[in-house]
Amino acid sequence: MTLTRDEAWKRLALHPDPTLEELFASDAGRVEKLSARLELGEGAGGVLFDWSKTHLTEDLLADFEALAEASGFAVMRDRLFAGEVVNPTENRAAEHAALRGVGRDASVEEAQALLARMKILVEALHEGTFGEVKHLIHVGIGGSALGPALAVDALARDLPLVDVHVVSNIDGVALEEAFVKCDPATTFVAVASKTFTTIETMVNASSALAWLEENGVADPSGRVIALTAAPEKAVEWGVDETRVLPFAESVGGRYSLWSSIGFPVAVAVGWDDFAAMLDGAAAVDAHFRDTDGRANLPLRAAFADLFYNRIKGAQTRAVFAYDERLRLLPDYLQQLEMESNGKSVTVGGEPSGPTAPITWGGVGTDAQHAVFQLLHQGTHLVPIDFIASVEPGDVLDPAHHQILLMNCFAQGAALMAGKASDDPHRSYPGNRPSATILVDDLDAATFGALIAFHEHRTFANAVLMDINPFDQFGVELGKEIAKKIEAGGERFDASTEALLRIAGLS
Repeated sequence: MTLTRDEAWKRLALHPDPTLEELFASDAGRVEKLSARLELGEGAGGVLFDWSKTHLTEDLLADFEALAEASGFAVMRDRLFAGEVVNPTENRAAEHAALRGVGRDASVEEAQALLARMKILVEALHEGTFGEVKHLIHVGIGGSALGPALAVDALARDLPLVDVHVVSNIDGVALEEAFVKCDPATTFVAVASKTFTTIETMVNASSALAWLEENGVADPSGRVIALTAAPEKAVEWGVDETRVLPFAESVGGRYSLWSSIGFPVAVAVGWDDFAAMLDGAAAVDAHFRDTDGRANLPLRAAFADLFYNRIKGAQTRAVFAYDERLRLLPDYLQQLEMESNGKSVTVGGEPSGPTAPITWGGVGTDAQHAVFQLLHQGTHLVPIDFIASVEPGDVLDPAHHQILLMNCFAQGAALMAGKASDDPHRSYPGNRPSATILVDDLDAATFGALIAFHEHRTFANAVLMDINPFDQFGVELGKEIAKKIEAGGERFDASTEALLRIAGLS
């Protein structure tokens, strides 16, 4: 019997509520059933996903599969990869997967041509065609900065080919910090903006060019690479058209790392590693496109997310990377998940019920001495993802990595088991859920796979909740009011008026 969406949600809410210990005690094969490994291709390693410490059960998974069917998940997934409209409020496709070679043939062909153009520029820069280039200041904001910053920090720690500094904040302190670390004589500037009108980015870009000129660079505009979906705007701004790297309008900002927005990544690590990142993501694309039901790993992750968010009322989701190279991952996922799914109405404009939880997190083991008190003994239900690598990212005494991994696995075990005590201050309730994502080695391919996995997880969540993950109108209102403040002549609430007077802005 085919259920409606409402009927599927009602069935999900009727399941019993065993503890994690009870679930393990009743099923000796639980770990095998709720763990899966995704291989990334010959020689590329793989990723292990373990949801056994969540409250998912065979019965819950079956009913979530029924919800996916009722939600038209397979149809929406097909539309995504076919390049059809999946962003109805803006009448757009979402073709970031085409940049990885998976999608509509014409879009894949266009993406490959644009990436080939980018490769020529990256290699010319490395080969000294533009003179000696030691530094790149990449200015952008939102998806134009978070993805590149994460990828450069994760992949370019060992002697990068070019020293990359990502600047997003309009606060001049951020740009000055980059200036201090760069030699203007050997510095290029990448300006990343989909529309090439984003005020924070364009002001930072102008200041970067002024810094070059003030420090003796004869032709500052000749040092600029533009990364944009509006190439004509970049040329109008003064960028040489041969140094404009376009990407398609159908690629959203927070999904744009794979496009020319990834230029600073390729500059830092070289084209081979950038291509490996694309390949790792493509392996996840193919899995997500071709796998149905609970075996589809991003979809299974969405099942767990929605169980805690909608059925158990969890308002946050925490991500802890036990790897210093992924210290910026929680920041990246905050935008990906909260800007995509932070909505309150369905695709049809009706009230939606709970949507995206608040994404937050940190890096292990630092977080253990900061926020884990609340996770172990606090009153909030917080499902957690632990992310780690079997292979270390350092060449120091192996004890470093062994202790790191032991702490990661111990936290998941402790959250689940808890510990009873006659002293209530020393009692741990346990039954607190976590999932673990364990990569063989954090290289370019597995990094790409991790990011693509979370992109598709976000999309799957949205389809099951019947919301549009590809618009972000919520970011516009504050910008509109800021423009009104700048223009003057507008009245605001008493508090805002007082703050403007105190700051000398009115």
